[in-house]
Formats: sequence, structure tokens, C-alpha cells
Amino acid sequence: MSKTRFFGNLIKTNPTLPTANSSSAYGTATGIWTLEEAGAFRAAGDWPVPASPPGAPTITGVTGGNAQVVVAFNANADNGGLTVSSFTATASSGQTASGSSSPLTVTSLTNDSAVTFTVTATNAAGTSSASSASSSVTPALASRGLIAGGSSTSGDRNIIDYITVASTGNATDFGDLTLARYALAAAASTTRAIFGGGATSNNSNVIDYVTIASTGNANDFGDLSAPVNGRNFLSAHSSTTRGFFGGGSNSGSENADTIDYVTIANTGNATDFGNLTQARTSLAAGASTTRGVFGGGSTTSAVVNTIDYITIANTGNATDFGNIGGTTTQHACLSNDTRAVFAGGKENGSTTDTMAYITIASTGNTSDFGNLLADRRLPSGCASTTRGIIAAGIASGIDGVIQYITIGSTGNALDFGDLTDNRYSASATATRGGA
Repeated sequence: MSKTRFFGNLIKTNPTLPTANSSSAYGTATGIWTLEEAGAFRAAGDWPVPASPPGAPTITGVTGGNAQVVVAFNANADNGGLTVSSFTATASSGQTASGSSSPLTVTSLTNDSAVTFTVTATNAAGTSSASSASSSVTPALASRGLIAGGSSTSGDRNIIDYITVASTGNATDFGDLTLARYALAAAASTTRAIFGGGATSNNSNVIDYVTIASTGNANDFGDLSAPVNGRNFLSAHSSTTRGFFGGGSNSGSENADTIDYVTIANTGNATDFGNLTQARTSLAAGASTTRGVFGGGSTTSAVVNTIDYITIANTGNATDFGNIGGTTTQHACLSNDTRAVFAGGKENGSTTDTMAYITIASTGNTSDFGNLLADRRLPSGCASTTRGIIAAGIASGIDGVIQYITIGSTGNALDFGDLTDNRYSASATATRGGA
């Protein structure tokens, strides 16, 4: 074939050959070609072919973090005839991130605010249509666990320790309570933790609060609703907005059936919610975002295995839920939105290493979960959405051991680390709904 270009009435030899599409660039073709020549070049792959923007990617997963979300996706098999040069993830709140491959991390998001994502692909011919929107995801601070107060061989403690629940390691000093005390109870929203009641030389009705994401000493929040002389060995749980304190014992060693509540975002005194099915002390509590449970404890005459529940959005007296496997007191409870796990304590009169769980949305008796590292009473418990923490207490002696479990499965506890000092009858809580 002659490679001759016709331009006007001139015939020119050795014309410039066309350039095929390559990588992210269009091919080029200039001049006038015979049909025979154009057909031959195209058959050989040397003639430019039509190009277009690529097909839309498919999002395969979104994972929330602290003010950020990681967006994973698959590229479309249709690249439009050109290499895809970049992908862009766009949040429904407007933030974007671009890169050459999956995954992309979108930053500067607002914690605790749900968001969805789309992804586009770009080549030299243009940008694809957007992918289907991802499922909703809520960026948030990594869940922190706070363990506060307690008693040790050196006296009552005002220490607040913190841990990052998703990792392992020893606790770090956070700050101090307004008052050193033990046998108090704790609850939390996604941003604020509260610590109520407890015992010193006298009982306390004080409620303290801290901002979970920072460190520093606690501030006064208000007081429990009743009795005015305070309660010790009470229990607490929370939704994302309300904190609840239930049961306990007053200064006259009279057990209480009181349930009171606060709105965690505000400060002020607690308000009466209703009553437990039995007045008792040394009980433990957990909650989902809709339902709270109070389990076990001691009445003036006996240890009980009763589990009560309340509906958080309402007020009113508690209702029977079921029973813990043995008559249990001086134990811990931890929970996520699905399960509550009761751990350790005194069961049928003896210190135990057993853990038992319930599904909060239903009613019924506990099922076996596994065992702690050793028999333990007067521990404290808290949880993220996936991991439970059991801290300190009395085993062979007073210690500061921290243990953890995976709430969604069953099995024995594993070593996490240690508190900053050994103590028992502390309170524990964690970022509500944190990852």
C-alpha cells in the first residue's frame, strides 16, 4: 500500500502516520487519506477509535472513623477506551477525596452526623456518571472507655482512667472526679460521660461530668433525685441522650427501687423515672438505644437473679425481663445495641468467673457467654459497639486488670492491659455508639 496523502491537487510521499489511542491520550489523524489507507490503518489498530467517559464505579463498602470515612469501590470494566486517570468520592455533605485507586478517605466530616457517598471515574474524555449512593455511615471518635473512682488499700479514689476500646494496652490518666468515692455508677452519650452517687465517709448524691474526647477534671452536673443523702452500689446505663441511675443503698442501709434519669447534654438534677420491680443494691445495668436493663443484686434478705427492663423514651416502672443464670450480685454489665453481658460477681454465694448474656430487644433468661480470666467480684464494665471491657475488682486480691470480649460472639475474656492503679467498686462507661 502506498502511504500517500492527498492535499489539494498535490501528491505527497511519506505522509505522517496516524496515532492510535494510547493510555490516557486520544490518538490523532491529520491530512486526507484514501479509504483504502484509512481502512488498513484501522485494521492494524493504528487509527484512532471513538472514546468516551468511563462507566460508573460500584461502591463496595464505607467505614467510619474520627471525622473521616474510608470509601472502597470497584472500577467499571468499561474504561471508555482510555485509561482512567482518577476516581473521586463525594460525601452527601459536600466533602470530596480523589485518587488513582480504591479506597479513598474523605476527611473533614462532622462526627456523629450520618452521611452517604458516591464515586465517579475520570479519563481524558470526561467524567463518569456517579455511582449509586452508599449505605449511610456515621463518622465518630474511636470509642473511649472511662473507669472512674473505686476503692483500694490506700483509700477511696478520685482517679479517672481512659482507654481506647478498639486497641489494647494500659490505661492513661484522664483527670479526677470532684469527689473521691467508690460504689458509684457511670453512663455516657457520644460526647459526655457522667458519674453519679457512690460512697465516701457518707453516701453521695453528686453527679459529675466530663467531655469524653478531651482530658481533665470532672465538673459538677447536679444531684440524684432521691434520697437526698445519696446512694451507693447503684447501677447506671444510657441511650445517646439520657442517662439512668437505678437501685442502690442509702445511708440507713435501706435498699432503693428508685430509677432516675438525666438528659446528658444538659446539667441539672436527676428526675424520677419510675421504680424497679425490687428494691436492691449491688446490681448491674446495660442498654440499647431504646431499652435499658437492670440485673441481679441484693435485697435486704437475699441475693436475686431478677432482670428488669424499661423503655428509655417513656417513664414508668420497670417490667420483668427474665433471670440471670445464678443469684448474682457485685457483678459488672456491659452492652451494645444488641446484647448485654453480665460478668463476674458473687453467684450463689461464691465469687465467679462466669459471663452470661441476653438479647436486649427480646425477653428471657441469660445464656452462657464464657469465662473471665479468673473469679472476680466488684468489677466494672463498659463497651463500644463491638467490644466489651471488664476492669479491675477483687480476684485473688485487689487488682487493676482490664479484660475484653467481642460482644457479637461468645468465648472467654482476653487480657487488655492494666489500670493506672489497683482498685474495686469503680464505675465504667464508654462513648455511646462509638466504633
